[in-house]
Amino acid sequence: MIAHVAGSVAAVAPDGAVIDVGGVGLFVQCTPGTLASLRPGEQARVATSLVVREDSLTLYGFATDDERAVFELLQTASGVGPRLAQAMLAVLTPDALRRAVASEDLAALMSVPGIGRKGAQRIVLELAGRLGAVADGAPLSGTAAVTVLPHWQDQVRAGLVSLGWASKEADQAVAAVASEFASAGESADPDVAVALRAALRALGRS
Repeated sequence: MIAHVAGSVAAVAPDGAVIDVGGVGLFVQCTPGTLASLRPGEQARVATSLVVREDSLTLYGFATDDERAVFELLQTASGVGPRLAQAMLAVLTPDALRRAVASEDLAALMSVPGIGRKGAQRIVLELAGRLGAVADGAPLSGTAAVTVLPHWQDQVRAGLVSLGWASKEADQAVAAVASEFASAGESADPDVAVALRAALRALGRS
């Protein structure tokens, strides 16, 4: 198992980043929240999980070791593969997932694209008591603090497309979030992870 990679960030794409490790560029598929903390040319350490298939080797990257551990545990539930597990961590923090499972909060789990009521019920049933304890004072949702990016709408749109939404749907969701933030007097350049979660909620309502 490749537990983490550390090196210079060579490139950042909508669905992942290339980390230069000893002269070898490793592509690491990451959530938008993790990608928001990576900058080309800067040093980074990314916790990783290698998923092996007959026709592919995919390295998934996470901001923390805890995210990686939860990613791997999520895949032990029936019907949860690496892409869905990654989508869950794009919407909810590890502690938010722990609370959702412990409290049988199906609505929180169903806020993840690709999870319906039956899927949420199955996840609660199969993962109850297996995700560990919630840290004291942990937020119910959100990701680790990240640097606010310019052109946040492009970043959120790219994140939605990488999670499987059509371009038209992504554009509509971004426009709705921008309108909500403007009405609420929010910053013109909001936190990308917060904006992404708002966009996913808007898509869920539609």
